[in-house]
Amino acid sequence: MTTKQLARWIISLIAAGTALLQACEGTWRELARMPTMRQEVSTAALEGKIFVIAGFDSRGLSTDIVEVYDPETDTWSRRAPLPIPTNHNAAAVAGGRLYAFAGTSKRVFVYDSEQDAWLDVAPMNFMHGDTPAVAVINDLIYVAGGSGGIGNEVEVYDPLQNAWTILAPLNVRRNHTAGGAIDGKFYVVGGRPGMEAASALEVYDPPTNTWTLLTPMPTGRSGIGAGVVNKKLYVFGGESPRLFSEVECTTPQSIAGSAWRPCGQRDTASLPP
Repeated sequence: MTTKQLARWIISLIAAGTALLQACEGTWRELARMPTMRQEVSTAALEGKIFVIAGFDSRGLSTDIVEVYDPETDTWSRRAPLPIPTNHNAAAVAGGRLYAFAGTSKRVFVYDSEQDAWLDVAPMNFMHGDTPAVAVINDLIYVAGGSGGIGNEVEVYDPLQNAWTILAPLNVRRNHTAGGAIDGKFYVVGGRPGMEAASALEVYDPPTNTWTLLTPMPTGRSGIGAGVVNKKLYVFGGESPRLFSEVECTTPQSIAGSAWRPCGQRDTASLPP
């Protein structure tokens, strides 16, 4: 290797490291608290607001509560309740409409924002309980994993056809999982039961209807949150065998290179009980 080649290689490493550092910078701050204490909820963003749907209440009972957070005013408001109480459910926005599904029923609901009402649409083929992974690609809603079957079931909902289609199953059966869409592909990460599910990351390619296992997540966990920002997949918190504060992220380009990184850890010691 010549001196010039070595210099270029060092500069490339520095640039790559700087990019990764910038990707993982960030801080957490506390916002207005949700009016109703709940867990095992579903969330989705519609018209610039965050909907928090159903879940367990403080007594451990399923609820039908729907509360909405407005980031502009840092305030919460109530919307029409879900037609059924449920928990470990899911939600997604496709074609500008909010859908709620999974959890304790195969029923699927769409939200009518003008009437503040929930309407039934075609039910799922599987229940997808205990929190499946969800992603929206080209206004189609993909749902993977969850309990109620073997745990590797995958299906997709077409709002225009009002129909669900069964797809190729996951490589790793799992619930309490999460995922997201990047560049037209569906990524599913974490979950349970077992250590394999806890760290497993796999990606679904819609044109070929195939799943591929990728570099596992460094901190295996379930009951996680996940989201995609600027084509980076972030995984937040989780549980089993302990409660996790870890936040890790990766990108499709870096996944093949095992480049998972810790991102924006939250200092839980300063939070109120």
